Amino acid sequence: IRNHENDFSEGDTYILNSPYHGGTHLPDITAVSPLISNGKPQFYVASRGHHADIGGITPGSMPPLSKRIEEEGVLIEEFKLTEQGKFREEEFVELFNQATYPPRNPDQNIADLKAQIAANQKGIEELRKLVDTYSLKTITAYMQHVQDNAEMAVEKVIDILEDGDFEYTLDDDSKIAVRLRIDRDNTKATIDFTNTSPQTKSNFNAPSAVCKAAVLYVFRTLVQDDIPLNSGCLRPITIIIPDNSMLNPSYPAAVVAGNVETSQYIVDCLYGALGILAPSQGTMNNFTFGNDRFQYYETICGGAGAGNGFDGEDAVQTHMTNSLITDPEIMELRFPVRIEEFSIRRGSGGAGKFQGGNGVIRRIRFLKKMKAAILSSHRKYPPKGMAGGETASTGENILKKKSGQTIELSAADEMEVEEGDTFIIKTPGGGGYGNRE
Repeated sequence: IRNHENDFSEGDTYILNSPYHGGTHLPDITAVSPLISNGKPQFYVASRGHHADIGGITPGSMPPLSKRIEEEGVLIEEFKLTEQGKFREEEFVELFNQATYPPRNPDQNIADLKAQIAANQKGIEELRKLVDTYSLKTITAYMQHVQDNAEMAVEKVIDILEDGDFEYTLDDDSKIAVRLRIDRDNTKATIDFTNTSPQTKSNFNAPSAVCKAAVLYVFRTLVQDDIPLNSGCLRPITIIIPDNSMLNPSYPAAVVAGNVETSQYIVDCLYGALGILAPSQGTMNNFTFGNDRFQYYETICGGAGAGNGFDGEDAVQTHMTNSLITDPEIMELRFPVRIEEFSIRRGSGGAGKFQGGNGVIRRIRFLKKMKAAILSSHRKYPPKGMAGGETASTGENILKKKSGQTIELSAADEMEVEEGDTFIIKTPGGGGYGNRE
């Protein structure tokens, strides 16, 4: 918008995925379209979709061992995908082909992006109807009211919070550190990540947009009123993120695990600083497999943290995950695999007055040779307990060869799997809360 505000036309759509300019990680492509009125953009409608593959060194574009951004796929700073309604397919394919590791199935990307464009167009149509019915002045005023109301709702929450600090060590021994300070006189909160580790050589760097989203998520969950999620929630909050830290990395830092893994640590740190909730499984257990013909990606559930007055839930997607898992029937129909087990991992939640939730056990047997990868956390350090509650079990990643040989894998690992091999993922539980009586 900053670069093109004065030359947007009706039917234009730009796409971007740059983690250094508001993006999360490369598979998440954002499509932005303007609503033009009187020759100028009055509103912008955007849709963000996670693409099954955007290139990179592993199928599914979630490489566990990437060191630079180009190893994770196509980096799009900005690209005009449609111009006055015309889809620029030839130029788009050329953009893909210029990448060091181009996408494996560009036709699928094109189909998904056309769906995003259609979603934007539907949004523009509905917004235009509102403007035609109620007037631009009224709609703009109500958008402001929605944000003002969110600001007041968060201020009510801030008024009853206390100062707090929390640190969490990742499996690579880097750390997330948060310092929360409440200014009750002005009903403001400052969230300071200054003592967080510098930008790392791994891919656990989280773009600043991810850090801000985690803060927004936590404070929205504290609001009991039924309000839509919007940027007004962040107005009373000052977020301090140091440059070139693992929460605000610079090019060409690898970032793919920042969105899916480090985000979970940020959320658990914030709840920990607030003293509200024990840490969850703290990982998305990102599992990918495939070849040049097909690619598959899933996140796997685990245990939720307990809190004062309630146990953590078993086998749920926690916090920043926001995705369901594919039904076994559909997965087995479309891919050469068999789901041999998907069960609750009893005893993996942290003990306490209130019990942490249990993780799961997931066993997938391969029917063809392909490449598989796991990107996960809490394989070395367990999810913490709170207020005297105990830690949960760490997760485990295991490859059982057809021959019977068992190979223990690291938190971030990749391997060639043969027909008959079985991948076993045991996800962590959530931390317990309070001393056992």
